[in-house]
Amino acid sequence: MISLNLKSTNSKPIKWKYDKDLVPYNTAIIKMEDRIQKIYEHKSSELIWLLEHPSIYTCGTSARKEQILNHTEIPIVNSARGGQVTYHGPGQRIIYVMLNLNYRKKDIRGYVKTLENWMIKSLKHFGIKAYTCSNRIGIWADGPNGESKIGAIGIRISRWITYHGISINIDPDLSYYKNIIPCGLKDYPVTSFKELGYNYSMKEFDIIIKKSSKEIF
Repeated sequence: MISLNLKSTNSKPIKWKYDKDLVPYNTAIIKMEDRIQKIYEHKSSELIWLLEHPSIYTCGTSARKEQILNHTEIPIVNSARGGQVTYHGPGQRIIYVMLNLNYRKKDIRGYVKTLENWMIKSLKHFGIKAYTCSNRIGIWADGPNGESKIGAIGIRISRWITYHGISINIDPDLSYYKNIIPCGLKDYPVTSFKELGYNYSMKEFDIIIKKSSKEIF
């Protein structure tokens, strides 16, 4: 696993924000866009925001209509993030990362790889042997149905300020993924901590990712 360093030349620390209540997806987008503007204007610190969304399907900039297999009562929204179609919902940890790459490496692929490696390092702490694949973005693990996706990454960068980020399945209802082709990969299932037999809380996961972030950001 390549070790990528995204340490800043700016001495100001990254702020962490936690939301215990479900945050509607569109509300989160508005708040992120406001925050990255303030980061760009040097009016706010960088931010890593941990939250959960109510159930929703989001379509990234590469999504196609045929990736929605069944239309349900769950909202389907277009998103400015990169990537294709995915599900967000309770039991899934959303990690929105708002960093100023003007003070870091201006390397988009390197940034994505760093996010992947951060999650792999964190999952290892829980005993989950996660990995990446050269032709498939995201975080993967061997589950009961074979090679499965446990984490998705979809980012957007504006004036070298990052936003959107990562989703990791702790204990969501995986049946919602049956209505879509997740990330455009129809031959690969989606898994979670729970399905893999790891019963950890969201809080326990948050503690580890914050600790492991210190070596990277």
